[in-house]
Amino acid sequence: MSIREVMIFSRFERFWHWSQMALIFLLLFTGFNVHGYLQAMDFRQAAQLHTLAALALILLWVFAIFWHLTTGAWRNYLPTRNGLWSVARYYAWGIFKGEPHPYRKHLHRKHNPLQALSYLALKLFLFPAIWISGLLYLLYELWQPMAPSGALGWVALVHVAAALAILAFVIIHVYLLTTGDSFVHHVKPMITGFDRVELTPEEEAYLERDEPQRIR
Repeated sequence: MSIREVMIFSRFERFWHWSQMALIFLLLFTGFNVHGYLQAMDFRQAAQLHTLAALALILLWVFAIFWHLTTGAWRNYLPTRNGLWSVARYYAWGIFKGEPHPYRKHLHRKHNPLQALSYLALKLFLFPAIWISGLLYLLYELWQPMAPSGALGWVALVHVAAALAILAFVIIHVYLLTTGDSFVHHVKPMITGFDRVELTPEEEAYLERDEPQRIR
């Protein structure tokens, strides 16, 4: 096995990542303004900007889902128990003792087992929860006549709870970028697309022969 610099994040993945990040931060900012925790803008302006950012994010998610399904990139999020506990132990204990990370990226497995499980939960539970609750809140006038008493309150509760869970994910995500290797080392792959990957001799030969632009 050899370790080489390989492009594992395509242009679309990088565009999707940074656009999603910007929209989520905008949604959190406007959401806190809507609830009165911030006073940077009035309610009407914050609500309008929140709605526009939410619709843009939903559109981005639709394209991302299509891209993942058509390219097979969804396989990167398949959970596995192989190496899961060693990675969990590293983040819970080993990282504070200066131990090396137990997982190395592979050509067809760019996320470690704990990352894959976290991202899968985010995409299968938190994103749909905030997406559906937000649309229900936005379209309340359409289903209000058939809504049971207190339904809007529960929709709002789910929406806020999902938003706070996503905020917690963002905080943890940023924190982990500051651990282990340098912050630049963690962020650079999502800018250039290249990261250090462990390759089999067959994978290395394939890349050098058929996709030389992807390997350094």
